[in-house]
Amino acid sequence: MPATLKRQPEDFHIRFAEEKDVPIIVALIKELAAYEKLEDKVQANEMLVKDSIFRNKAAEIIIGEYEGAPVGYAVFFQNYSTFTGRPGMFIEDIYVKPHLRRKGFGEQLFKFMSRLAVKRGYARVEWTCLDWNKPSITFYKKMGAEALPDWTTYRLSGEALRKL
Repeated sequence: MPATLKRQPEDFHIRFAEEKDVPIIVALIKELAAYEKLEDKVQANEMLVKDSIFRNKAAEIIIGEYEGAPVGYAVFFQNYSTFTGRPGMFIEDIYVKPHLRRKGFGEQLFKFMSRLAVKRGYARVEWTCLDWNKPSITFYKKMGAEALPDWTTYRLSGEALRKL
């Protein structure tokens, strides 16, 4: 897959992040956290992002640029489905700056990742969404995504994870 992919709207380009983009990535992570009212949960900093993404290859990041400036990003990684016997893609974050929403940028980020998932032979693409985020839920449903009934996301972290 080419490092840069041009799609409509005009002057919007998607590319894979490079190590030099770490300050941009951290800034976008903080913007997303502010939007989700979770600023106090952000521990990511430039050193951690550089190590986890570019040294340890824990995930991949794409950056959407409009007129040469970063306007959004997505973080994703490979997971695995025992039921399908194939890998899948999990989207950890997808974010477009609020003042630039409803211009097709989020849809283009999703299309880019979907084409990548198909090219890599992944069985599915999954992500989570906060229950209160109605604009995103409407957007996901418009694209054909379904909320999984009867599934609740659980998390072990911090002291509970260490204790276990």
